[in-house]
Amino acid sequence: MARSDLLISLIRAVTGEDKTGVRAAMEAIIADERAKRHNVLADRLTEAMSVNGDQPVAAKFIGQNSLRHREFLLEMTPRRRIEDLVLSDLNRQACNELIEEQHRSGLLRANSLEPRHRVLLVGPPGNGKTSLAEAIAEALAVSFFIVRYETIIGSFLGETASRLKRVFDYARTTPCVLFFDEFDAVGKERGDVHETGEIKRVVSSLLMQVDDLPSYTVVVAATNHPELLDRATWRRFQLRLTLNPPTRRELTAYITRFAESFEEPLGRTAETIAKRLGYISFAEAEEFCRDVRRQHILSLGEEKLKAIVAERLTHWTKRSQALKEVSNGGVPNTQNPDPRG
Repeated sequence: MARSDLLISLIRAVTGEDKTGVRAAMEAIIADERAKRHNVLADRLTEAMSVNGDQPVAAKFIGQNSLRHREFLLEMTPRRRIEDLVLSDLNRQACNELIEEQHRSGLLRANSLEPRHRVLLVGPPGNGKTSLAEAIAEALAVSFFIVRYETIIGSFLGETASRLKRVFDYARTTPCVLFFDEFDAVGKERGDVHETGEIKRVVSSLLMQVDDLPSYTVVVAATNHPELLDRATWRRFQLRLTLNPPTRRELTAYITRFAESFEEPLGRTAETIAKRLGYISFAEAEEFCRDVRRQHILSLGEEKLKAIVAERLTHWTKRSQALKEVSNGGVPNTQNPDPRG
């Protein structure tokens, strides 16, 4: 049974001959039924709904015989959890509030409010933007879609904007987290004199589609270059979070969680390991931990975990030093590797 507020919205739209309102209400009802796993009913409603009296939406995009949305979206099963991520207190609170609003959306709508559903993640690569988007999808128990730019961006006039519209049309019919990585690829500043008129049309279309998304579709955009984003994109996002490289304390917390997954000690404290690893990203920390676990498994218990950790730390230190020398043109780097102490 569809929510009463959606049925009321549909009746009002039909009575007022509001075609846009009818479509929005129908899409919301379909999404609500899919969320309840009433897929047969949702498919039948999708097939019954027409656009401008033309062919059904299902036939245009997501019908039984057409899976064309898979060209533009990569669907992943969300496995990471918010609880497993090391986040700043501010970011964790913001994400928990977003998740609570989505879970209690009925209460908000009863008071004429909608849950927040547009998130912009900013920060250097390797510090958890994709992981956080995935964790939000896991917490909401919805599908996790990553937009595939290699199939979205076309060379012909209007092609990119048309494909983006089809992606958003699909996202409106199913509760999901729609993730735009490297968002600056499609959300560039329109005032840039070096950009073509086509990218300006794409950005204008993109902003309209984001504005038109229902609140049960959570859109998460991530960028390493916030300075490239169009100024109008910033106000579209209700949450704007910065994900920086881990501090010493955060890296220590990450290593501590890793150590708790073993039955034997690492041979060094988490703080000591974090200090040896130096100024790294979360992705590099994850790489180090996986390397330790990989070697531990391959040793078949013949080598102590603390010996593996010691060997991996030595290897990591030598590799990091070699990379720094290459980046400095072969001149050894004598500066503190972790400027934050």
